Amino acid sequence: MHIIHPLRQSGVPRVFSRPPLFGPNALSAWIAAVKYGPWAEKIWAMAASLDAPKAETTPRISLIVPVFDTEPSYLDALLGSFLSQVPGLAEMILVDDGSTRVETMAWLDAHPDTAQVRTLRLDRNQGIAGATNAGIEAAIAPWVGLVDHDDLIAPHGIKMVVRALDLMPGAQFLYTDEAIAGPNLEARSLFLKPGFDPVLLSGENYVNHLSLYRRDRLRTVGVLDPAFEGSQDYELVLRYCRGLGSDEIVHLPYPAYIWRQHAQSYSHARLDDATTHARSALAQHYAPPGRSAVAEAAPLKPELHRVAFPRMEAEWPKISVVIPNRDSPDLVRVVLDGVLAKTDYPEIELIVVDNGTTDPRTTAIYEHVSEDPRVRIEIRPAPFNFSAMVNRGVALATGAHYLLLNNDIEVEDPGWLKEMVSCLDYPGTGIVGAKLIYPDRRIQHAGVILGLGNLAGHWFYKQPEHTTGPMSRLALRNSLTVVTGAAMLISGPCWQATGRFNEDRFRVAYNDVDYCARARGLGFGVVWTPHAQLVHHESASRGRDDVRRNRERFAGEQAALRELHGTDTFEDPAYSPWWSRFRSRPRRRHRTDLPEPRHFMGFPVASDQAD
Repeated sequence: MHIIHPLRQSGVPRVFSRPPLFGPNALSAWIAAVKYGPWAEKIWAMAASLDAPKAETTPRISLIVPVFDTEPSYLDALLGSFLSQVPGLAEMILVDDGSTRVETMAWLDAHPDTAQVRTLRLDRNQGIAGATNAGIEAAIAPWVGLVDHDDLIAPHGIKMVVRALDLMPGAQFLYTDEAIAGPNLEARSLFLKPGFDPVLLSGENYVNHLSLYRRDRLRTVGVLDPAFEGSQDYELVLRYCRGLGSDEIVHLPYPAYIWRQHAQSYSHARLDDATTHARSALAQHYAPPGRSAVAEAAPLKPELHRVAFPRMEAEWPKISVVIPNRDSPDLVRVVLDGVLAKTDYPEIELIVVDNGTTDPRTTAIYEHVSEDPRVRIEIRPAPFNFSAMVNRGVALATGAHYLLLNNDIEVEDPGWLKEMVSCLDYPGTGIVGAKLIYPDRRIQHAGVILGLGNLAGHWFYKQPEHTTGPMSRLALRNSLTVVTGAAMLISGPCWQATGRFNEDRFRVAYNDVDYCARARGLGFGVVWTPHAQLVHHESASRGRDDVRRNRERFAGEQAALRELHGTDTFEDPAYSPWWSRFRSRPRRRHRTDLPEPRHFMGFPVASDQAD
């Protein structure tokens, strides 16, 4: 139950903090107060030049703010940031969750209701979820946004959100980028997010602020669940987005929200509770009918998550491992031993596709491993053509799925293949890539960004092994547009739909890029996991592409990639449009325009778990 209180006249001293920002100079004063730096201010200045949507009879967005014993200066900043927005587009509902602090109650008393800002006072403390739900019940706008009482709306944030909603009328969920600030609003970082990625969402609630929900859909799927207090918004977004198509979820690459981080916030003060409830939400979300799932700590980021999909030992599907090779006895001995003796997987067939070995040491290795009934060696002399060798190997395969593995791979962790196969359990996934490191423990492959260098490139190439990257993405499973063919798992349905590798136009380079792009175009997801890590002695047997005899062939493959996939202009949804296209380690890109709102291309969020 909740009641609206009149202004309190007695028993509470009137304690006023500095007034919120009002008047014609409010926005410039607000930007100066934030102290966020020239890069963000340039973005906000570009937004200022855009026309604002027209206000309607009722607001488009209801922003719900649960308040409990909040520091008055935080409420000043929040209210000032809201009143600096274009008027008429949104309302803010402050839900006092039974505050007992004199200063907080006095602040609320001093700010009577207006058309833009209403205060809802609960007669008892109901927690974040309960207070937010009361605000949602009182909301009048078709869209609802959840705002923390110690955070702020960035300049022009509401205008940019409403513009995006107008551009994407079929949207059911929208989230924005966000700026991170310290206790005194000093600049810390920016969360420049990828397009919507349910795989990354299984490791962290990266969408978080600012998220917008349709009020009518909230009535259908339900509001916040108090059982997940501290991670109630995480559980909601998992449940709310279930069943939505990729064209119904919108990412606005604009930092519309400022998240103030400080030691007294719930996420800091009660991190253990929030983490426990987040994992409960994930386990519940990913559990197949009649069975359970487990969410555990991510190895490189124990405060984040890794979902363990349930599967009995007899339920692991047969995997056909295809290894192209010629000669290279020292390499092939290591990879064969790694797959056959060091990999903990119950049912493997291993197919070596050889294009003309003459080294007797290699043939001796073949003779030895051929005693294993899981092994098949196919030797056919031919010029090196990686795509043709892959196609030959898959044609011989009898497994449910196909793992392409370079001959220069070294196995260290016995669970790597189970991890890759587990990632096929994410709905719609057709391809899974592994984390590859060089022998010197630097990163070789953490995913490929299509359009990087106007072609395709590895991000975080040659960075230290334990680099976690922006928003810890290198410590978590996430969706990408491309993964390398050096260790690529392709599902049987994906291979059947996508077809063979292109052995005419991509004999050596970019065949994996072309294949992933084609699969994505058909709606298959591409997942990269850091939890399957292998050592890669890259190009140790076939040589480099930049030596003279290979340059002409390589240039032709580059031209084919540009022609078929438009990589000169392609904006990879797994990459932020605010990042440079010409650096392996992302750096901010100084644009002269604002990126458009976007969907995550390629596959649906899915309403049911994969079989």
